[in-house]
Amino acid sequence: MKKVFSSILLLFSIIGIAKAQSEYQPYSYQFYQKLNEDLYSTKTREFTSMKPFFVDDSLLKHHYDSLMNYGNDGKPHSWGYRKLFTEHLIDVKNPGSTFYADLLPDVGIGRDVSGKLNTSTASIGAQLGGTIGNKFYYNVSGYQSSAVLPEYLSTYINQVGIVPGQAYARTYSANGYDWSYVTALVSYTPIKYLNISAGRDKTFIGDGYRSELLSDFASPYPFFKLTATLGNVRYMAMWAYMNDPVAESNAGDNISRKKFAVFHYLDWNVSNRVSLGFFDAIISYTVDDLGNKRPFDFSYINPVIFLRPLEASNGSPDNAALGATAKYKLTDNITAYGQFLLDEFQSKDFFSSDGSSRNKYGWQLGLRGSELFGVKGLNYLAEYNTAKPYTYSERSYIENYSDNGEPLAHPWGANFRELVGLLNYSYKRFDFSGEADFGRYGFDLNDMNYGKDIFELYTNPANAAPGANYSLGNYTGQGLTTNMVYLDGKIAFLLNPKYNLRIELGAIYRTEDNVQFKDRTTWFTLGLRSSFRNLYTDLASFAPH
Repeated sequence: MKKVFSSILLLFSIIGIAKAQSEYQPYSYQFYQKLNEDLYSTKTREFTSMKPFFVDDSLLKHHYDSLMNYGNDGKPHSWGYRKLFTEHLIDVKNPGSTFYADLLPDVGIGRDVSGKLNTSTASIGAQLGGTIGNKFYYNVSGYQSSAVLPEYLSTYINQVGIVPGQAYARTYSANGYDWSYVTALVSYTPIKYLNISAGRDKTFIGDGYRSELLSDFASPYPFFKLTATLGNVRYMAMWAYMNDPVAESNAGDNISRKKFAVFHYLDWNVSNRVSLGFFDAIISYTVDDLGNKRPFDFSYINPVIFLRPLEASNGSPDNAALGATAKYKLTDNITAYGQFLLDEFQSKDFFSSDGSSRNKYGWQLGLRGSELFGVKGLNYLAEYNTAKPYTYSERSYIENYSDNGEPLAHPWGANFRELVGLLNYSYKRFDFSGEADFGRYGFDLNDMNYGKDIFELYTNPANAAPGANYSLGNYTGQGLTTNMVYLDGKIAFLLNPKYNLRIELGAIYRTEDNVQFKDRTTWFTLGLRSSFRNLYTDLASFAPH
């Protein structure tokens, strides 16, 4: 314990001379990519791989303010005009504080042509937030939603029980669901360049569209986070508390399953062009499969990165993962990036290419940038993601890398390959976006675990020898090999940038094919949308159907 507290004191003594900010901008890929020109300039050393961002960062402030105040010409306008186009519904600015509040509508209609189904979304939300002085920021948002969804999303919800990345689904018709969604955040800067935040939200690690380390896909979770910046290094330590309904279903009667996670991430801007990142995560539990309570391991309070050696030296059964990120700015308009996640490592099998189920890892490689073909406002991303079979799964149900029944990293779990490309173009109040996603993955087959479902135990792999807890000859896409094609296009007209109020027209074409089933979806939507949430619809099915 003495070493733990010494480490904490050392960290705080270092961050006292570093720089940190206090005000967050909720993470949305669609909004964040508009900052590419500043974020990935070879003239700056902006920290880009830990999201949400601090938007009172001096390097982002000017561009961010121009986006959030678009359409404000400084001329006098009526109250109704200002509230619809340029201001928060309630917008109070005092010398020592600010306060804002908005209603957040998300309503729409659609048609699933392939399934001959009329779809709809009816969601009403609200947010409030503000600042007190220059050290304290807060935001609370919530939605009550109901929707009739196309068949492929209904299949996912019926298999998982969760509206993707949102909350538990309550069914009211064959394809109809309702749910609640709440986030909250308090951010405090007690000393210069240290930020302390807590709440119920998500964190994303990486420069890509997906993350193999920690993504914003799963439901929000309670967390406590320290973020510090020392020159060219930014460091995060985060503790989180999570639900695991899948583990509950595999435990004894009336056993409540909760787990906690510890995440550390260090982002180092080596130069204006090169950045390196180092990541670790521990997933632990409070109650075992028999209902026995487990005391909290206070060594996990240690805010210093790389807990794996400490966790291993204690003989802990907890799930640990290590990761790394890298970024290289080839030019002002082209940045290469990547990630590597190591879940488990057996050296003799890792280098033999024998397909051992005990070697579990995933990686990512991508290119992103701005001003494609010299067109200002045209941003792009091309990315490859893959995870070996059984990655993110564990020896017990409660320890897998998940929250509330969904993966904490890539939405597809494991045993997959994915190639995804995105284009985004903004012109005045119009936003145009397109996505093409091509994937291959392998479902479980004949009641055998082929490694896609992270909620299955990796110690019970397919084709294992009698009595063995591992198998050889595994390959990505094994099992019920399935191909997916996903094409998505959207046109939006921005009404109010303060809370991303927009009219949005969208179309999705999706196929999912294997020898057992062939799904086709052609889905058109029109709606009034708001907020900065990422709502993922580019999903693989959870299991065969």
